[in-house]
Amino acid sequence: TGFSTALSQTPSISSISSEGREDLQVNQLETQIWIKPDIQKTDVDFSEILNAIQEIAKDVNIFFDELEGVNSPSKDDDSLLHHGNLTSTSDDASRLEVVGEEVPDKNKINGLYFRDGKCRIDYILVYRKSNPQTEKREVFERNIRAEGLQMEKESSLTNSDIIFVKLHAPWEVLGKYAELMNVRMPFRRKIYYLHRRYKFMNRIEKQISRFRGWLPRKPMKLDKETLPDLEENDCYTAPFSQQRIHHFIIHNKDTFFNNATRSRIVHHILQRVKYEEGKNKIGLNRLLSNGSYEAAFPLHEGSYRSKNSIKTHGAENHRHLLYECWASWGVWYKYQPLDLVRRYFGEKIGLYFAWLGWYTGMLFPAAFIGLFVFLYGVTTLNHCQVSKEVCQATDIIMCPICDKYCPFMRLSDSCIYAKVTHLFDNGATVFFAVFMAVWATVFLEFWKRRRAVIAYDWDLIDWEEEEEEIRPQFEAKYSKKERMNPISGKPEPYQAFADKCSRLIVSASGIFFMICVVIAAVFGIVIYRVVTVSTFAAFKWALIRNNSQVATTGTAVCINFCIIMLLNVVTSETLIIFFTEQPRTESEWENSFTLKMFLFQFVNLNSSTFYIAFFLGRFTGHPGAYLRLINRWRLEECHPSGCLIDLCMQMGIIMVLKQTWNNFMELGYPLIQNWWTRRKLRKDYGTQGKTSFPQWEKDYNLQPMNAYGLFDEYLEMILQFGFTTIFVAAFPLAPLLALLNNIIEIRLDAYKFVTQWRRPLASRAKDIGIWYGILEGIGILSVITNAFVIAVTSDFIPRLVYAYKYGPCAGQGEAGQKCMVGYVNASLSVFLVSDFENRSEPTSNGSEFSGSPLKYCRYRDYRDPPHSPVPYGYTLQFWHVLAARLAFIIVFEHLVFCIKHLISYLIPDLPKDLRDRMRREKYLIQEMMYEAELERLQKERKERKKNGKSYHNEWP
Repeated sequence: TGFSTALSQTPSISSISSEGREDLQVNQLETQIWIKPDIQKTDVDFSEILNAIQEIAKDVNIFFDELEGVNSPSKDDDSLLHHGNLTSTSDDASRLEVVGEEVPDKNKINGLYFRDGKCRIDYILVYRKSNPQTEKREVFERNIRAEGLQMEKESSLTNSDIIFVKLHAPWEVLGKYAELMNVRMPFRRKIYYLHRRYKFMNRIEKQISRFRGWLPRKPMKLDKETLPDLEENDCYTAPFSQQRIHHFIIHNKDTFFNNATRSRIVHHILQRVKYEEGKNKIGLNRLLSNGSYEAAFPLHEGSYRSKNSIKTHGAENHRHLLYECWASWGVWYKYQPLDLVRRYFGEKIGLYFAWLGWYTGMLFPAAFIGLFVFLYGVTTLNHCQVSKEVCQATDIIMCPICDKYCPFMRLSDSCIYAKVTHLFDNGATVFFAVFMAVWATVFLEFWKRRRAVIAYDWDLIDWEEEEEEIRPQFEAKYSKKERMNPISGKPEPYQAFADKCSRLIVSASGIFFMICVVIAAVFGIVIYRVVTVSTFAAFKWALIRNNSQVATTGTAVCINFCIIMLLNVVTSETLIIFFTEQPRTESEWENSFTLKMFLFQFVNLNSSTFYIAFFLGRFTGHPGAYLRLINRWRLEECHPSGCLIDLCMQMGIIMVLKQTWNNFMELGYPLIQNWWTRRKLRKDYGTQGKTSFPQWEKDYNLQPMNAYGLFDEYLEMILQFGFTTIFVAAFPLAPLLALLNNIIEIRLDAYKFVTQWRRPLASRAKDIGIWYGILEGIGILSVITNAFVIAVTSDFIPRLVYAYKYGPCAGQGEAGQKCMVGYVNASLSVFLVSDFENRSEPTSNGSEFSGSPLKYCRYRDYRDPPHSPVPYGYTLQFWHVLAARLAFIIVFEHLVFCIKHLISYLIPDLPKDLRDRMRREKYLIQEMMYEAELERLQKERKERKKNGKSYHNEWP
């Protein structure tokens, strides 16, 4: 009957090669499943037959164990190598015919399976035949097969020297290492309990839902019909166990572990396989570093494009689904499918996009308030008393802003700059600075809550990082000294404390030297500004001559941007790596590298901005006694309307140019590289060749992910966060520019990950790492800098002092626009033209203003007139303004820090409903595991009774 038929299809032991061992085991399992219906139709005792089949399987296993060293492919020979061709065919067709199974043609064509069309490719290794590291590779591959991984080789279609090693992990290997790695898998669907509702509340909810039906659907949510049912998010999960495999939901063993998990398990095995005799000659990373293998990567799940519409025919694969629902520009306004991103790329990349999406969403209120502050300045522009006085001051002649070539000028000539300054420096600026300081705290606190929810949904709450391996560089340098590892109990290389301190000192000195290089570059920019302002003042073109200071600031900012990018490319990565001490593990090295790289990039980007905000025009002296650089160049002064316009230009230009450049380099460089590769392939193989290449060939031609992982992506966003918060009081539109950039950045990064890069390894992580501490440091620094910008750079404090102490409303407790009458005249001092130094005396005498040479000119400062007992000494108003500025800094900082700490205290890191869900889930999991175990024991008891094998004192 059924048993005889199945037994006749089973090949004999002698006719099966070593490669067919796993297929035989699969066939035995299918045979057992196939004969179960016949058990009910016959009276034969099939338990004895099943026992016989198991004995045969044991004999087969013993036979293959004995022949393992004989039949296994030898070292690095070509026994597993198939020469690549555009239409893949199987050399094992005869074996498949014996088994009696048909080969899925689609699996063979799409390049995601072995040549038999059944074994899915979990990992790809690439090497060149001409590489001299043959022996290490041979030992490594032999040990890979000993671990149970299946291997197949194929030569490249474009270069016969390139060999692709395809790896597949059978079910037994996946189960074994999933248990060792504590991979959490679904075992029972979640039960959602609804709170008890009263009839009155049910009626209200029905009316609300009916009203919502009239409203349009939320456009930002993704269509649930296009997203697959991510089963693991609707199920309780537990660490996988082979002994309790009956507890888990297994519909199909081939798809139980998703592709990302399979690749992670294979990578875990490869990192622990030896390639040479020796206690530390182990791991794929070392073989990649010494050139034994050229590349190692998991495969993408097919093409990201399809001829058919996803709405009518569905998604071809998860990559196609990610492209349509995430990386396509048409869905820029929709939420990200984070669960799908996590399933395809892993938790580490998923957390980055979750953080980027949360940061972008939190920018909406900041951008709205910043735009409101700017529009408030626009609406109150015509009512600003200070701007009116500046525009009407045709009789006030200002002193030249540079030596010799700069002419005298009317104060009314700076009317436009005074109005532009009011757009950013108005009554709402202080409120916005406080708001942004509080916003930074709220953003970080709510991100901790959001991260906790994500960690719960993605089973990261109880996940702990494994004991990391020692870095090869650390091992090579300190292999002579060893000590016992307190965790593993094995000897490992040891770095002495004196050596660690000396390296730390050298590293700190190197970083200090690099920061000094950046400061030297800023010093060069200062000299350029000092020299160029006189050159532009003597320019032939009237447009540049009349706006010499603005032209100087604009060109200086552009040159500064070029220097910033040059220093980033030339010195940053190479010197940072050189000056980074030798940490023991990869994560310690990554944290050290991240901190040093951020410090350098932050100083490089913001040093010139700090100079303009806090030093420009502060130490220039006064006419007749100017302070000079190297006793030669006169230091640059602020514009008659103030220094804030220079700071706004610096921030606006740098922010726009840097974000544009970063976006171009992130997407433009991979696009150009991949376009050039496709162009060469079309030239050699025609237009149809590229589409016929297998998936491993297509992925190999893509660009590898950055060697530093997500470092560049995080660094770009963290620097932007600093630019958005640190000087936001001077540039309220910074959050709006950051928001617009991030909306584009999310889709750019998504497009890059899905289409332009090889698929990265799915790594796990619980949070964003050291970047969170950097964000907290930037939040603290932003409070200090904004306090100084408002008190020192802007005219908020001088205006406040004038309104309450010296203006028409002095002593009345008012500070409206009527109280600012006469402020411009009170903020300007008088200078006697005849007191100019010889090298500062202008070429013109100012006769073009009144027909006769000028006797007096005005300048921005609080000093006594030239005929006072102490000529050009500080007035009492200067000391009042200085005291008010210091008092404002102290009060502002303490107030904002108190608000920040209060918010941090009031907002718990873990939402209450999440805490309750975690406790209830823990309780339910224990109950379910107990019930499942009890059910299993009861079934075993019934079977023993049925077979007449009962025992006393059984439980339960």
